[in-house]
Amino acid sequence: MPLSKKEIDNLMRQVGLTKDSEINCEQCLAIVAEFAEHQLAGKSVAEGLTAIEHHLSICGECREEYEALLRTLDASEGPTDG
Repeated sequence: MPLSKKEIDNLMRQVGLTKDSEINCEQCLAIVAEFAEHQLAGKSVAEGLTAIEHHLSICGECREEYEALLRTLDASEGPTDG
């Protein structure tokens, strides 16, 4: 079955976002929690985490995991009694 124009355009967009040096999903998910904690704390993204940021910008599956983690971390830092 041939690809639609929309599918081809999406693939070309994804190819255009690639870099010479990238991490894979496994590497991304291994350190995405650290990335989320930095972002929630308002800290700048460390040089070593820029690869994570890039991977999340092009990988919907990892981005969904990251967003779920952000929601969990944000909820766990809510108001405390005491």
